[in-house]
Amino acid sequence: MSIKKSELILNPDGSVYHLNLKPQNIATNIIFVGDQDRVAKITKYFDSVEFSTQKREFKTVTGSYKGKRISVISTGIGPDNIDIVLNELDALVNINLETRTPKTNITSLNIIRIGTSGALQKDIPVDSFLLSSHGLDLNGMLHSYQVKAISNLEIENAFIKHTNWSAKKAHPILIENSSELARKFISEKIYTGITATAGGFYGPQGRVLRLQLEDDNLNSKIDSFQYKKNKITNLEMETSAIYGLSKLLGHKAVSLNAIIANRAHGTFSKNPKKVVEDLIKYTLKKLTI
Repeated sequence: MSIKKSELILNPDGSVYHLNLKPQNIATNIIFVGDQDRVAKITKYFDSVEFSTQKREFKTVTGSYKGKRISVISTGIGPDNIDIVLNELDALVNINLETRTPKTNITSLNIIRIGTSGALQKDIPVDSFLLSSHGLDLNGMLHSYQVKAISNLEIENAFIKHTNWSAKKAHPILIENSSELARKFISEKIYTGITATAGGFYGPQGRVLRLQLEDDNLNSKIDSFQYKKNKITNLEMETSAIYGLSKLLGHKAVSLNAIIANRAHGTFSKNPKKVVEDLIKYTLKKLTI
């Protein structure tokens, strides 16, 4: 049965609606960045560029780096944007856009996020790199899908108990990264831990300006949570959505973070641009080994 035009929206030229891409425009190795200006900071290292497009905050450049074809895509901020990007990327490789029918043979993409984040734990220094072993969905977006098979109920329930999580909020969902893809990026330079994914930057991440929080102590509860050897190391707005949708759709995903702040110490990097630049070079090197 073909997918209705209202559900899979295509542009007049046959490209997917938001990303403005056709199947031939993307590689199977894809780097996600939040900021559209960061795309050029990665592709400047490419040996060649074959394709470039932008629609809204979604900028895509596909090219070659040391013989490997790579696409770099800016997703914008938040789990809602990741929902758009990953579903449309999957449609490009796993749905016949002419017949609007899913393909029998599934193509698995390699998704690598390069982002910035603030560490929650005192022992993770500013200017370091962190790889997310898991994404902890605190925002509820993944509840729109059937996630039972990919969640980790034991750790989720331990987190709920430890934080006295409000029953009015969405049940937290914990999703592992792709261990196969993560192995390419692990080294002595890399810290690992659970990355919590919030649905906003201010209140959802415990920042107070003029609005009072639902739970003033939630951040300290998150910081102190530990299940066996698992701790929550950082807080941002994309990783759990990337991990969850990738697992559900059959793709491999890993999230790498340049740690530009330490919220436990209240410190911020003196040169955040250099930290991000170093992580970009590290990622490209590891991706092509």
